Amino acid sequence: MLNRRSATFAVAALAVSGVAVWLTLTDRAGDPVLGAKVYAAHCAECHGANLEGEPAWQTRKPNGELPAPPQDASGHTWHHPDAQLFAITKHGMARFAPPDYKTAMPAFIGKLSDHEIRAVIAYIKSTWPEDIRKRQDSLNRD
Repeated sequence: MLNRRSATFAVAALAVSGVAVWLTLTDRAGDPVLGAKVYAAHCAECHGANLEGEPAWQTRKPNGELPAPPQDASGHTWHHPDAQLFAITKHGMARFAPPDYKTAMPAFIGKLSDHEIRAVIAYIKSTWPEDIRKRQDSLNRD
């Protein structure tokens, strides 16, 4: 009886561990459907409803800030690994830029959960052509 109980406990522990691993991997990968909703509510105002960014996004505004860049394949977002995109979204660009760098990119810590940030990244990536996704994925492996 003790062996059966131990075996049952071991199976249950493995099942719980498997679910925990699955949830971690799922959260890490992000949910593009949720991401589209979060993007529309929190990002589209600056980065555009169609991820197109602000006009002349590579030319500084009179106040010295760069306009919000596109998040589609025409921008440079895909040149960065997911961890960097996550950190910039969570903590804001100012945390990673030189002290004199002017940006309107806010920190979303306390406004969006880590799960929501990963979902937004997954949504953005889901809009890129396959060749761009592969190139950006190689940055994640490095």
